[in-house]
Amino acid sequence: MNQYVQLFRLGNCIMGVVGLILGALIASGSALLDSWLMLIVGSAVVFAFVAGGNSLNDYYDREVDKVAHPERPIPSGRMRPGTALRISISSFVISVFLSIFLNLISMLIVVSAVLVMLLYEKYTKKAGLTGNFSIAWLTGALFLLGGAVVGLVEHVVVIAAMAFLATLGREIVKDVQDMMGDFDRLTLPKRIGKRKAGVIGSIAFLSAVALSPIPYLAGFLGWPYLAAVIIADAIFIYSAIVHFRSPKQGQYWAKIGMLVALIAFLVGGIL
Repeated sequence: MNQYVQLFRLGNCIMGVVGLILGALIASGSALLDSWLMLIVGSAVVFAFVAGGNSLNDYYDREVDKVAHPERPIPSGRMRPGTALRISISSFVISVFLSIFLNLISMLIVVSAVLVMLLYEKYTKKAGLTGNFSIAWLTGALFLLGGAVVGLVEHVVVIAAMAFLATLGREIVKDVQDMMGDFDRLTLPKRIGKRKAGVIGSIAFLSAVALSPIPYLAGFLGWPYLAAVIIADAIFIYSAIVHFRSPKQGQYWAKIGMLVALIAFLVGGIL
């Protein structure tokens, strides 16, 4: 595989762009194509951001990757660490620069995301709950950016909050699952114990479920969304219960729930 394609994690970049377009679709519905130029610029912003984040991750994890991912560009010797760092910085600069051509809200979201990513890789990744919040914010911010790009950020605030809470719950459950292997991270389960951390994870899942009817009740999304999100809600409720017995199963079903929720957002935006 080409070293740059591998460094950027091209699939992740594409998924980021898809997430942006989904957020824009939820916000604007059938008027989506009216903002086609802003969508192109916004897609470039997200692509550059994700490429920068993955490059930065490879730079900071280069020692760990010698064992965990020896095929990646840096541990395999195909790329110098300094090159990956410079690519990361350049990508972030491009992302912020392009966001200037969107609008103020979009630019602020992008700048905040870059700052959160930099702090995450440098400090909060090993700080447990702060790192969980960082990943959750980056997930929610993608939907906020999609709405901001088309000038309708208010239509996706609840969707972003749902994505934030669902991701936060999944990250906490993941830390419970990885508790024995996280020797270099002071995660929430290590701070307060598996049971209490699990309760917080469940509260995050159930809070996302509690917010899910709002887009329908507010008139942003129609009945197809409601029908699909009920299924996602049931999966999240199951995840909130089953992870106490099996964190691995809880995390797995949370992933499925997030996928079904994305489908609900999609059908709600289209139909």
